[in-house]
Amino acid sequence: MEMGLIGKKLGMTQIFWEDGAAIPVTVIETGPCFVIQKKTKKTDGYDAVQLGFGRRKEKKATKPLKGHFKKADKGYFQFIREFRTDTPDDYEVGQELKADIFGVGDRVDVIGTTKGKGFAGVIKRHGFHGGRATHGSMFHRAPGSIGASAYPSRVFKGTKLPGHMGNQRKTVQNLTIVGVRADRNLILVKGAVPGARNGIVLIKNAVKSMLTREN
Repeated sequence: MEMGLIGKKLGMTQIFWEDGAAIPVTVIETGPCFVIQKKTKKTDGYDAVQLGFGRRKEKKATKPLKGHFKKADKGYFQFIREFRTDTPDDYEVGQELKADIFGVGDRVDVIGTTKGKGFAGVIKRHGFHGGRATHGSMFHRAPGSIGASAYPSRVFKGTKLPGHMGNQRKTVQNLTIVGVRADRNLILVKGAVPGARNGIVLIKNAVKSMLTREN
């Protein structure tokens, strides 16, 4: 079963184990999230639960969204995301989901949007070494030859070149939850997750951890 929550990355801090070891953690505010819609194989071709997170003013919602949110009757939400699940009947439209659906020790995958870096050269974007800086060299930070002469007379797709860096959807897998503050809807995840502070992230049950248990 793949289920999760929508959250907001608040930032990083550290906690201490009983032996005094400092553990870096990311603090994620995970709700409350509300079930906006249930999707089943019979009606939609697949099983999933649609969640809403982050309040929005009524005047900021379009008419179609107002009608969509009205079914749950829990207000208007800024973010809507779907989570696949094998048991959609376990959830009810309008149900509130909090951080306590996860527990300490659970393995999760966290999906976020990385920080945008703007236009970057090959040294910053791809880690090229560049040319020498002395002895009259005129080759410093350029990409160099890309092997496109008479044949094949074009640049292959995927060639490492300068361009837009960052601002991509990334997933960090198999992170461990080391703390759950259910009263404040906070989850403490060991390690770093993609994105800047206040960025929206998705927390799901770890796929690799699930595969390991099945095997």
